[in-house]
Amino acid sequence: MGANVMIEIVVGFLVMSGTVMSLFSSLGIIRLPDVYNRAHASTKSATLGILCILLGTFFYFFFTHGVSSIRLLLAIVFVFLTAPVAGHIIIRSAHRSKVPLADISVQDDLQDYLDSQESK
Repeated sequence: MGANVMIEIVVGFLVMSGTVMSLFSSLGIIRLPDVYNRAHASTKSATLGILCILLGTFFYFFFTHGVSSIRLLLAIVFVFLTAPVAGHIIIRSAHRSKVPLADISVQDDLQDYLDSQESK
């Protein structure tokens, strides 16, 4: 088995796993009960899926064609830094706007924290 075959296997694994994670993320956005769970699905698994796809693309071009793409590296860094922060801000905004939790939720840690800060 040559080096190119190993590279293609690793790249294929990264791209396929990223695609599956993105699929699970989209299913989570559709199926989960409230905005908090949906934001969790969209930020965690979608970010990891996109990062796997971009990393697979970077490895493919780097090892097969010898091209080191700064745009892909910047996209990886940009997605890795901005998607979780955006999800966090969306969840905090929804909580401060009094968007209710799903009926199956048993605990609201953020409200407990805000109540403890308010009483101090």
